[in-house]
Amino acid sequence: MRASATRSAAVLTPLAALAAVNLFLSDVRDGLGPFLGVFLQQRQWQPSEIGLVMTIGGLAGMLATMPMGALVDASRAKRGIIVAGSAVVIAASFAILLMPDFPVVAVAQAVNGIAAAVLLPAIAGLTLGLVGPAGFDRQLGVNEAFNHGGNILAAVLAGGLGWWFGLPAVFALMAGMALFAALSVLMIPPAAIDHEAARGAAPAGAGSPAGREGIGTLLREPALITAAVTFALFHLGNGAMLPLFGQAMVARAGADPSVFTALTVVVAQATMIPMALLAARLAEKRGYRLVLLLALVALPLRGVIAAAAVYHDAYWGVIPVQMLDGVGAGLLGVATPGVVARILAGSGRFNLGLGFVMTAQGVGASLSTTLGGMAAQEISYPAAFLVLGGVAALAAGAYVIGGCPGGARKGGTPAPGLPAGGAPA
Repeated sequence: MRASATRSAAVLTPLAALAAVNLFLSDVRDGLGPFLGVFLQQRQWQPSEIGLVMTIGGLAGMLATMPMGALVDASRAKRGIIVAGSAVVIAASFAILLMPDFPVVAVAQAVNGIAAAVLLPAIAGLTLGLVGPAGFDRQLGVNEAFNHGGNILAAVLAGGLGWWFGLPAVFALMAGMALFAALSVLMIPPAAIDHEAARGAAPAGAGSPAGREGIGTLLREPALITAAVTFALFHLGNGAMLPLFGQAMVARAGADPSVFTALTVVVAQATMIPMALLAARLAEKRGYRLVLLLALVALPLRGVIAAAAVYHDAYWGVIPVQMLDGVGAGLLGVATPGVVARILAGSGRFNLGLGFVMTAQGVGASLSTTLGGMAAQEISYPAAFLVLGGVAALAAGAYVIGGCPGGARKGGTPAPGLPAGGAPA
């Protein structure tokens, strides 16, 4: 009996537990995600109202992201942060279910945004603390693959439960996933986490101070600013596409809301799994430039196809539209923390810098839902996708004009195996 228990404990290594965290937390990190728009639409909300409450949640998360990143840098309780953030997201989501009135939903979305703002930096910091800079790119790909696999699992279950019991069943599913995520993160031994590596501090004797650099210094870093602008524009175009596409097909083509929303998620997430692994492989061998350019090109094309599919009420359009979503988001999910880690190597402010970039992303994503909702209501759904795709095309221009950031800073301490002052982006 004792030998069997020992073997079982040995199977769940810290990285296996980290994979389980990403698997189960996938359904919690973004709250209700695309199901929120459909849920509120069924309760007679207008597209502009849905877009507004999503914007409120995004803006609250935006304001909290940098402080949450700084908290993760300073804290040695990263496991507890993940458990607490997950619990708050679930509580806020159940408030939406029980009282779907505008004031309640707006407050709940704001709380959701603040809680969710801590989860990505906490997971990224935890990952860096477990594997160190040398293994970070590879582990990011594994993390994202399990994250997208968890999204597929949750979407299939949500689609089935929603079809049988209605959309409220999705809330119960989220609570179950949060519980398993909490149990998984608590299985990571605290001693396995290197908290200096987790905040991107320079190793002892690396020629760079081990302390944290000033916030003002980081916010004047040109590569970090260019990355933030690029990601903000990407999410300005991308943020509203999935919820708006679901709303359009339910309203125009009469698709079943639970099944169709689940299908959009499954197609995208199934594409994201190989894209995440590809991004990690490309980053290790060639840097992040190609990864980012592929992601930036996919989004405008997605907007054009989505507009055509909605205009013709073509149910089949969900396949190419969501496959392109998988290409863009799958690549960018790995590239975002990977690029920031390379830019800020040795600064001791990795999670704060990641919070800064995520703040820019949050600005773009939160404004995207308002922009998309207003375009859909005032012009048409097809026009909304063209507007979003056109905005997203600016992201590629910002990235190229800004000099393709993503390498180590001049004078920074690069990850092992990367050249100082010019690691490939």
